[in-house]
Amino acid sequence: MYRSHNCGELNASNINTEVTLAGWVQKSRDKGFMNWVDLRDRYGITQLIFDESRTDTTVFELAKTLGREFVIQVKGTVIEREAKNKNIPTGEIEILVSELTILNSALTPPFTIEDETDGGEDIRMKYRYLDIRRNPVKNSLLFRHKVAMEVRKYLSDLDFCEVETPYLIKSTPEGARDFVVPSRMNEGQFYALPQSPQTFKQLLMVGGMDKYFQIVKCFRDEDLRADRQPEFTQIDCEMAFVEQEDILNIFEGLTRHLLKEIKGIEVDKFPRITYDYAMKTYGNDKPDIRFGMKFGELNEFAQHKEFPVFNAAELVVGIAVPGAGNYTRKEIDGLIDWVKRPQVGASGMVYVKCNEDGTFKSSVDKFYDQQDLTNWAKATEAKPGDMIFVLSGPANKTRAQLSALRMELATRLGLRNPEEFAPLWVVDFPLLEFDEESGRYHAMHHPFTSPKPEDIALLETAPGKVRANAYDMVLNGNEIGGGSIRIHDKATQQLMFKYLGFTEEEAKAQFGFLMDAFQFGAPPHGGLAFGLDRLVAILGGQETIRDFIAFPKNNSGRDVMIDAPAAIDDSQLKELSIKLDLK
Repeated sequence: MYRSHNCGELNASNINTEVTLAGWVQKSRDKGFMNWVDLRDRYGITQLIFDESRTDTTVFELAKTLGREFVIQVKGTVIEREAKNKNIPTGEIEILVSELTILNSALTPPFTIEDETDGGEDIRMKYRYLDIRRNPVKNSLLFRHKVAMEVRKYLSDLDFCEVETPYLIKSTPEGARDFVVPSRMNEGQFYALPQSPQTFKQLLMVGGMDKYFQIVKCFRDEDLRADRQPEFTQIDCEMAFVEQEDILNIFEGLTRHLLKEIKGIEVDKFPRITYDYAMKTYGNDKPDIRFGMKFGELNEFAQHKEFPVFNAAELVVGIAVPGAGNYTRKEIDGLIDWVKRPQVGASGMVYVKCNEDGTFKSSVDKFYDQQDLTNWAKATEAKPGDMIFVLSGPANKTRAQLSALRMELATRLGLRNPEEFAPLWVVDFPLLEFDEESGRYHAMHHPFTSPKPEDIALLETAPGKVRANAYDMVLNGNEIGGGSIRIHDKATQQLMFKYLGFTEEEAKAQFGFLMDAFQFGAPPHGGLAFGLDRLVAILGGQETIRDFIAFPKNNSGRDVMIDAPAAIDDSQLKELSIKLDLK
């Protein structure tokens, strides 16, 4: 038995108890006649004491050789601590050590294993196994486990069955590039790693499983960022004999359950807004509603006033920034430079100060009078003391630019409190979106999303206006889940493939197995998938998902700890019938 207790559980009730502990040396303090060692494991820290007058000489001298991160086992007696530490659960006691065994020595770690470490991100990624010993990462992984267990409990209690689906599948067009795996036994052919278990969960509904879920790895070969990894985890769910309302209620219930059990927060029924409303009011389809600054469209009040920039624009739109009326010219110029950055792409910005006396001062006073600016204030719901910022240009591009500015201002103003949670549903997405590069329509979600029955006729005349039976759950400005009611009959699925530009032969080659299955009595079905990594990070009050993943990859998709991806030797390439062309 290496330990009778862990390093986080002993307290004053254990005084005079003989115990055995094991763990890592956090630090030691040698005072000559007295030596204190902080012993750490996953559960906490316990202070050990080696006393020259009370500890065996051999043990006392051995304790002086201990270095940081040595793995040791000790036996001793729990005694009351003279200088108590109220900041840790074990702060009332210490262990008077009678036996010491060094289980393993350790090199000096390349960074301090402390909550506030001196190690940069690159070095901590290289030695991730050491980084995991730090409380912030360790606690993030434990937090993720707690969320996953609550998900499993909630869904299992509703008769969902967890079913595993394959990782080696067929490449299908689902929006991102596939990771592919060569098959040695089938020369010249490749598996793909699943971007999601989409077709398999639909086949499980055809198979009569009725309620399926899976906490599953998915793989997408796409550009990375703070909340995206090449391999990520979904809470993947599907149900048979359901309509959209059934799915929204169940998974709103799951999210409400997680907020209550994990964060102790009660949330009322989630607001629902349409995709069109989200885009016109917030400039994106995943709005953060913890704060206001709704868009106000100003074409009616800003055009035909001899200001050519606005007159030539498809859209003139503004937001009112609370309390920003006292911004200096330097601060305003800084924001104008910010929206002109290539990442945002605006050509300029107009501003209006809403003075406390009800008057206005703007950068375009030459063209607009006080009544015009009063109308702008009404449209943006601006109040005295606020500042209105206005952008103009092509509608979609301008909304995206103003959305970026809205989020930046909210961050600067401290309006994005990570401990405040504002979930909502976005519904009625377009079924299709037009891709200028390819010159044809693509599925906005995936090819199996059902159109609204009343919009099917528009596929022939106005495909861009067809709404999907699709929905996203948004939390604090992040899409944390999305799904749809699926097409469950072969005729509608064939129609969808047609409008996506698939020939009959292409559709059969890619999805023939699914089309065949639909002929054997496919029930109406639909589902939803949550991004577990992102959900956990938001619940944990973080912007990045990396600390909630045990072994993440960097922004180049590399695992710098094991140095992957890596080249393989020529014999492996030959066995797989692969030749490299790296010109």
